[in-house]
Amino acid sequence: MQILFEDNHLITVNKMASEIVQGDKTGDISLTEKVKNYIKEKYNKPNNVFLGLVHRLDRPVSGVIVFAKTSKALSRMNNLFRNAKIEKTYWAIVKNSPPKKSDFLVNFLLKNEQQNKSYVVEKSSEAKEAKLEYTVKAQIEKFYLLEVKLHSGRHHQIRCQLAAINCPVKGDLKYGFDVPNSDSNISLHSRKISFLHPVSSERICIIAPVPNEKLWLDFENCPFNK
Repeated sequence: MQILFEDNHLITVNKMASEIVQGDKTGDISLTEKVKNYIKEKYNKPNNVFLGLVHRLDRPVSGVIVFAKTSKALSRMNNLFRNAKIEKTYWAIVKNSPPKKSDFLVNFLLKNEQQNKSYVVEKSSEAKEAKLEYTVKAQIEKFYLLEVKLHSGRHHQIRCQLAAINCPVKGDLKYGFDVPNSDSNISLHSRKISFLHPVSSERICIIAPVPNEKLWLDFENCPFNK
């Protein structure tokens, strides 16, 4: 487990693709439990460890995720998310070139609970507005690296909105990519998160190294990132 930042109030981790954030019917050990065990062992805590989940990432997605170590930090971080005071930046690898080098996408999404999938639909009382901006940062052979900044937090938002412009995320069969990745995960990475610390009010900016895979590493080492 790779710890990216830790103090008395917060702990942030670079989640591996395929890890679940919270326990589910699979019975696999969750990232939440791993972090709790880490805290319990590191600080020799005899009782149950408090750990608040601030936000989530889909199982096949990698990258930075934030936990709160105190109830005060959790409450304040929840308020930051609720008031859109958290800056979240993702990297996505796609095969098709987007229609524009950069754009601001606004769609209305409707979640199908049975399929666990969201669809772009016409504006309605049931649909939720989703906003993101993307920029093409690099190209390697037939693949493009998009930097995506979220302006809302909807179910499968990046996956759904990029698929709507014919740029499904590499390996994402659910949203129209043609072949799976070798590990069955998708090439979407929570690259950076930035916010004012809930207690000290200092600006915190956390960057998660990309997965240890050749294409990801090649993109991370592209000239734009120097």
